[in-house]
This record gives sequence, C-alpha cells and structure tokens, in this order.
Amino acid sequence: MQVPPFSLSQQLADLGPELDAAVLRVLHSGQYIGGSEIQAFERSFAEAVGTAHAVGCNSGTDALILALRGLGIGSGDEVITASFSFFATAEAISAVGATPVFVDVDPATYLIDLNRIEAAITPRTRALMPVHLFGRPVEMTRLMAIAERHDLRVVEDCAQATGAHWNGRSVGSWGDVGCFSFFPTKNLGAAGDGGAVCCHNPELAQRMRELAVHGMPRRYLHTELGYNSRLDALQAAVLNVKLPHLSRWVERRAAIAARYSAALQDLPGVQLPESDADGGHGWNQFVIRIQRCASGQELCGGSCPADCSDHGLPDSRCRDWLKQSLQEQGVNTIIYYPIPIHRQPAYSDLNLAPGSLPITEQLCSEVLSLPIFPELTNEQQDRVITVLKTLLENQPPKEMMNAAA
Repeated sequence: MQVPPFSLSQQLADLGPELDAAVLRVLHSGQYIGGSEIQAFERSFAEAVGTAHAVGCNSGTDALILALRGLGIGSGDEVITASFSFFATAEAISAVGATPVFVDVDPATYLIDLNRIEAAITPRTRALMPVHLFGRPVEMTRLMAIAERHDLRVVEDCAQATGAHWNGRSVGSWGDVGCFSFFPTKNLGAAGDGGAVCCHNPELAQRMRELAVHGMPRRYLHTELGYNSRLDALQAAVLNVKLPHLSRWVERRAAIAARYSAALQDLPGVQLPESDADGGHGWNQFVIRIQRCASGQELCGGSCPADCSDHGLPDSRCRDWLKQSLQEQGVNTIIYYPIPIHRQPAYSDLNLAPGSLPITEQLCSEVLSLPIFPELTNEQQDRVITVLKTLLENQPPKEMMNAAA
C-alpha cells in the first residue's frame, strides 16, 4: 500500500460536479479578473476569519508583502519573526526593504519563543510577524500584549493555519493584518496559487487593495508603485466551493492527529507534537521529531559527528534514515524544513553563524511530517503507524544508516 503525504484525489471526486460547474460558470461568463466570484469569496472569507475585510491576492507571499507595504514598513525598519518557517516569511520582509530579525523557537511548540521577543526589539523594530506554523496558533494574547507595550504592528503569517483558532478566535483576526495562502496543499486550497489579506481597518484594507492592482485607486490613476497581485476569478470560484467544507476538514485533520498521538505516544525515538489544549490547532501538518531509538542510542549508533552537513547544521542522519526507510515501505513523508531561513545562502549577509538559533537548527535536523489530509483513511493511517513502529522498535542495522549518510 502506498500512502502519500497529501492527496487531492478523493476531495476532487467528492466535489467534482460542484467544481466543474463553478469553473465552467466563470469560463462562460467571460469575467476572469474581478467580478462577482471574487466579491463573494472576499465577503465569505472575511466572515469566516472574523474580520471586516478580506482582499484576495495571487499568493500567500504577496499577502505578506501587501500587509507590510500597507502598514508603511520599508527601508530601515526591522520585523521580528521566526527562522523556522518557509522562506517566504522572511523574503516578504526583505522584499519591502526591511530587515528580518530572527528569534529562536520554543522546542515544544516550534513557534516563535515569546520569552525572547522583547530582547530582540530595537529602535528600528516596527512589527512582529508571528508564524502559525503547521497549523498551531501562536499564543496571540501574549504576543499582542508585547506588541502593545512597544507600539508595534502585528502581521500574522497564517499560510498554514486557515481554520485555526487561538482562545476561540480565528488566526488572522488578532493582528493588524492576517495573511493567508491558498496553495493547493493548504487547509483551504485553490487550484493553483492564491492568497488573501484580512483586517478590521477599512483604510488599511483599501490601501492593500490598491497596492494589489498597481497602486490604482481608480482606473488609470496610480498614486504609488504597487503590484499585479489579483486573485483571479477561476481560483475564487474553486475557493467558493471549498470554503463551506473548511471546518469539517479541520475537524477531520484534528481526529487524524489525535489518532497518531494515541498510537505513537510510547514509541521510542519520537517526540510527538505538543497536545492541543486550546483545541484551535489547524493541523496542516503532523510533525514529529526523530531523536533516539529503543536502546537509548542515537539511531546512527552514536557515530555521527556533531556537525557534518554542508550548512553547518546538526547531524540529520537519524531522521534521514527513517524517511528513506518509510519510503521503501510505501509511506511517504516530507521534511519541513531541512535548512532554516537564517542559514540559507540568500541571508548570508546577516552573518548568523551556526548555533546562533540552536533550537531552530536542531529541529531542522530532526523533524519529519507524517501523512495528514482530511481524506486519509484509517487503513492508510494504520499502515503509517505500523511501519513506523516496526522501524523504531528495532535498532536499525548500521549498514542501513551508512547507506543513508
């Protein structure tokens, strides 16, 4: 049995007739840019997030850029965020001329460590960009209190957390702007790229809307340099079909996560995601950490050097061995993320040496995402659990470790 890390096959089969009708409706309408599909989605999505406004754009990356530009953040400014995230988190900060300032993450939640933020604030700091990574919400009550004490703006990176909540309130509704991605693998996925910015302030919403169409408040009047970043009508039509199912899909993801946690709780060598006490986790990913085997030794037998990768990161052969072994048994997994943002060549000018963010760097050598999507069957999940237990309850042969090196 092959188990994919993610699949749209069943979702497309379930929603196929509705999706076909929606796409054909747009095609026959001749209205491919703007129009009623866009307007309907923006209204529905703003209501789902709990904000007064939602503005569609062409990607989650552009959502972050529009948010920062809308708030007037640019050259000479600093934005505090996490390095344990997809590259676009920091890339958007740099794209507007600001500088990303990285704070290490909490080893239990993998989210920006709220206890470290204030030490990173300088006179140039203009904003905080919390990342609701893997669907887990940042503790927004604490983060907003920090922002208020220091008069900082808050841009929420909700790319992986559509449908998640903190303290009963949707992510994306806490900060000045919430930024969402509709990449196909997200909790709410389009049939290509797509994104949205959400906010409460009407003036801010209007500015971001204008920036998304070349800085144009009305046709052929351009008051500032903007972008070509519109959500097109075909993607909006797909999202209009899918949005009513979001809550059910997130509930199913939570059920899959609970099943993994119950089955794997005593498995040696594995650290499971922290329990979701608040009940607001969106479970875009179920990410485990691979550390030790049943005998208490490193999976590599303790023979790995402390630093052996090309990027000055901790050794990852234990995790890499497991990923390869699972794949050989038909269980496909994904690594989010093998190299943290601050160790990427594109940010070498920040001069952040190996070990500067030790928890982030350790996570990048240990994390592994197990298959999770709403249509994952119990039979498929049982296969993942069985193969994982078989591999980790027995000391792996040393020659297999060497092959993975």
